[in-house]
Amino acid sequence: MKNIITLGGSSSRNSINKQLAEYVGELVNNVTLIKIDLNKFEMPLFSVDIEAKQGFSEGTKKLNELFEKADGFIISLAEHNGAYSAAFKNTFDWLSRVEAKVFRNKPLILLSTSPGVRGGQSVLEIALNRFPYHNANIVGSLAFPSFNENFNNGQVTNMELKQKLLSVVQKFENTI
Repeated sequence: MKNIITLGGSSSRNSINKQLAEYVGELVNNVTLIKIDLNKFEMPLFSVDIEAKQGFSEGTKKLNELFEKADGFIISLAEHNGAYSAAFKNTFDWLSRVEAKVFRNKPLILLSTSPGVRGGQSVLEIALNRFPYHNANIVGSLAFPSFNENFNNGQVTNMELKQKLLSVVQKFENTI
């Protein structure tokens, strides 16, 4: 059985991006999901000075080990002021110091969502351009608009969006 990491790029306890990533993970057949909550991986604010003095935190090492063992990723990014959330950016910075090829050429579904009609399109575009430099094998992506209108009771209610997600999941399943 393949191990797939789901990750919502936010520190919010009620992260809609975490909900979306986990929902999409549940659509993938015959995998074990490793549901990552960034709040459970303690990392100081990234600094080369902290790295030189203290090395990598236990949270950084543990998360890196999970990334190493994973067979693929489903990541949904929160958009804060048009870019990554501080929690995700800090995590990404630390992981890239342990292993520059953070995603290790493993299949990745890249998502974003927000309450707005663009669904985090700006952060998704940033990640689509940046992640390949860190060996991301992005097999599909989607900005999921108007989360609160299109996702209710743990389900996608907009059938057009659900079909788009199922298409991305099919590509992912064929790749893992």
